[in-house]
Formats: sequence, C-alpha cells, structure tokens
Amino acid sequence: MSSRQLISSGTPWEPVVGYSRAVRVGNLIEISGTTAMNGDQLIGRDNIYEQTRFILQKISLVLAEAGATLNDVVRTRMYVTDISKWEDVGRAHGEVFKDIRPATSMVEVSALIDPDLLIEIEVTAFLTPVK
Repeated sequence: MSSRQLISSGTPWEPVVGYSRAVRVGNLIEISGTTAMNGDQLIGRDNIYEQTRFILQKISLVLAEAGATLNDVVRTRMYVTDISKWEDVGRAHGEVFKDIRPATSMVEVSALIDPDLLIEIEVTAFLTPVK
C-alpha cells in the first residue's frame, strides 16, 4: 500500500474546507488549484502573464517539497477568467514547459474566488521509479 503525504500551505482554509495544498501517493503528486496570492498579497494585479509566471514558481516549490521537479509534470489545467488572454497564459506556460510539454487544458470560467485573480492552475506530476 502506498503512503499518503499531505503537503500544507498553512492557510486557515485547508482544515475548514478539507483539502491539502498537494497530495503525494506513491509516485503520483496532485497539486490543488494555485493562484497568484502570496499570503495576503496578489502578485501581478491586472496581468495574467505575471500571475501565471508566479503560480508556476509556487508550483515548482510545492513539487520540490513532494520530492519532484517541473520535469515530472504530466498534466496542467489552467482556469482563466478571460480566454481572450490565452496567448499571454500560453507564453508563460511555454517558457516553463517548452521542453517538458505536459498534457494541458485551458478553459474559461466565469469567476475565481477573488475578482482580481485571473488564473488558477492545477498540476499532476508522476515520479518515474528509479531502476
């Protein structure tokens, strides 16, 4: 049976809502929806490119805590509030994942939890067993 590692961001919402920042079970790592909030501060206000870059940096740190890197990412899911900004999101995503090329989706949503948040990203990573 695989061990289950819960990774917390320390926010007060995790125990109330019942979620973890990330969960690792065996070689599988799932990272919850990540936004451009840095504590109480929004990074990249009114700039979806900057928000995307910051989110991917945050995700990289969570992956490291789970024993992985961006090279282990097999899927990204991007939720944007304005699909007409897809090129800015795609540019930021491509700068990070151009050689990794995970499966991905980008969908427009009517809103995120805060109207200043322009994008939220989820990630799935898989660690290849060492032989």
